[in-house]
Amino acid sequence: MRKRFLTLLLFVAVTFYGASAKELPVDTLKVIDIEEVIIIASPKESRKLREQANAVTLLSQQDMQANQVKSIKNLTSIVPNIFIPDYGSRLTSAIYIRGVGSRINTPSVGLYVDNVPFIDKSAFDFNYSDIERIDVLRGPQGTLYGRNSMGGLIRVHTKSPFNYQGTDVKLSAATYNNYNASLTHYHRISEKFAFSAGGFYEYAGGFFENATLDNKKVDKGNAAGGRMRGIYLPGENLKIDFSLSYEYSDEGGYAYGMLDKETGKFQQPAYNDESSYYRNLLNSGLNIQYQGTNFLLSSVTGFQHLKDHMFIDNDFTSANVFTLGQKQKQSTITEEITFRNRGERRWEWVVGAFGFYQWLKTDAPVNFKSQGLAMIENQINKAMAEAGAPATVDIIEEEMPVSGLYDTPSMGAAIFHQSTINDFLFKGLSATIGLRLDYEKNKMTHDTQAAMSIQAYMMGRPMGSPRTYEYIIDGKESVDYTQLLPKFALKYDFDKQNNIYASASRGYRSGGYNLQMFSDLIQAKMMSESKPGSDPVEADAKTISYKPEYSWNYEVGSHLTLAKNKLWTDISVFFMDTKDQQIAKFAPSGLGRMMENAGRSHSHGGEISIKAKVSNPLTLNINYGYTHATFRKYDDNESNYKGKYVPFVPQNTLNAGAEYVIIADKTSLLDEVRINVNYNAAGKIYWTEANDASQKFYGTLNWRISAITKKVQVDVWARNFLDKEYTTFYFETMGNSFRQQSKPMQVGMDIRCRF
Repeated sequence: MRKRFLTLLLFVAVTFYGASAKELPVDTLKVIDIEEVIIIASPKESRKLREQANAVTLLSQQDMQANQVKSIKNLTSIVPNIFIPDYGSRLTSAIYIRGVGSRINTPSVGLYVDNVPFIDKSAFDFNYSDIERIDVLRGPQGTLYGRNSMGGLIRVHTKSPFNYQGTDVKLSAATYNNYNASLTHYHRISEKFAFSAGGFYEYAGGFFENATLDNKKVDKGNAAGGRMRGIYLPGENLKIDFSLSYEYSDEGGYAYGMLDKETGKFQQPAYNDESSYYRNLLNSGLNIQYQGTNFLLSSVTGFQHLKDHMFIDNDFTSANVFTLGQKQKQSTITEEITFRNRGERRWEWVVGAFGFYQWLKTDAPVNFKSQGLAMIENQINKAMAEAGAPATVDIIEEEMPVSGLYDTPSMGAAIFHQSTINDFLFKGLSATIGLRLDYEKNKMTHDTQAAMSIQAYMMGRPMGSPRTYEYIIDGKESVDYTQLLPKFALKYDFDKQNNIYASASRGYRSGGYNLQMFSDLIQAKMMSESKPGSDPVEADAKTISYKPEYSWNYEVGSHLTLAKNKLWTDISVFFMDTKDQQIAKFAPSGLGRMMENAGRSHSHGGEISIKAKVSNPLTLNINYGYTHATFRKYDDNESNYKGKYVPFVPQNTLNAGAEYVIIADKTSLLDEVRINVNYNAAGKIYWTEANDASQKFYGTLNWRISAITKKVQVDVWARNFLDKEYTTFYFETMGNSFRQQSKPMQVGMDIRCRF
């Protein structure tokens, strides 16, 4: 079925090309090349992205409006083979591309904003009010971008005050009490200096209710922030670009309800401790570029400060089991210097050096409540009975806090080079070879403590007075990695706008530490110390750490601009071999999440994107991705998952859309009316390594109608117009199954004004 579908797409493309070349006018039906309209100097690439040997999707501001992309999570299915489940809170930005991804800890897909890297995915979900363009590169980008870009790279560009002048105002209102407003001013003072400054506020009334807390909205929240950017051109060859942004958010989240796997019966969220997420996020960047006659020298300095606090009822039920808090204070500084040729030459090259240092302090307390302590008490008594001890114990406290303080600094450095020889063996053929040497060092100082007061009994009689026992696990860990990340590619240009390529590239995702494992270790320490003859439990590197993840990606693809600029087609097929794949799961006791390394997985598939200008009013587009990702080796000492599908990876993603533009009469108050309709779909998605829970293929219908004048644009829109219900997230813990369901149909209106 899948092969037939891909064949049909290709047939439609070729058929349309043949028909349109004969029937459609030449000079009025052009699909706009956004890389020509918006010129953004890249420190590393000297050619347009579609002229490179890479699978790439480019989204202009108009594309984002048409597809209602207002945050990173809205990219699902719009870009082939990308899946970003919309669940949890802004903290949870799990991105999956081509069979690799990350729910927790380090990302497997990189994010750059105005050429500045965002190291931690806790900062990935931010407001898109002044975004000009998004580039999504699929497949490992390790040679030029290093760690944590093994699945791909997302590059976000804000509006330049040299390209835009005036004041933009946007007001929006939608069902479920969603409101937002933004204002940004762009001002070009002279030929040498321009700046922009603006702010936004958004309020979310929430979609889901908590049945235990008087049906209070679970995911209610608000956010506010702003961005400043200044560009100074002191001379013809020098450019200084400084940006500063701040964002505050305070929200609920974690709308997880219990699910009966056997019957499929789902309960709405019903937990007794209110969950929340709070975040302060500050980003700044300084881009300095010097253009020589034949070269471009660039320095990009970035600084990010993140302070957040997560609190969740970690059993997600109305029972008093335990809660989890997590406070992070994180500061990251990055520096990258690149030196490359200018213009298109027979030998195109780039060399560079990159370094970063991250300070991260985490306070992650766990609080065991009455039913959680009863669980621990039963386990202690069971362990004592198995050891033949005649005594029993009662825990006399109502709550037991377990403190956890973790200092996890990390640093890294890299040097890289990439060369492309054009007209390599004959005219039109280019060869690219690149290599990056990447070094990273991670440290951890940890201190986890708990105190438990118990009363011992012998034959039902108290043994003295209650005693308090203290349990401590502390220590220091350190690990470092050195990686070589090569890339090889061949590309043949039929002409300036049409090419075919083949590439092989290596990527890696850094290792780290399982901070939420320590509450599980403390419980194990309690069990061992209550069982006579047992060895005491201590933390060791194998228990609390996980290794880096590595991949090789082999790809063949083509970028085609056909029918005299009326038809764009991008096609790629790939095979990815991933070793030591990092899998997120709950600890065996359910008292925390952990990352462990699977042995190996293989992922293969393909992608196709078609954009066609059928006539002056009508443009059609389709984006389809197929991924078949399975474990080749994975045994967690309980089950062997060889041959099972990798969780959280949709086998299919689909985006099909149409835009119809009505040009108004000169006597009309309107300049034009735009009608956008798109269908986004994904699936089948397996949620567990055992493949015993899944979401079948589903799709949502979305539309937008825009009335546009020179100064004002009014949009009426709908998301999930058919009110399709599906699962956005699923997990299992402590013997229970939970899911977060999809957001219901939402209708809204946006008003944009430009002065």
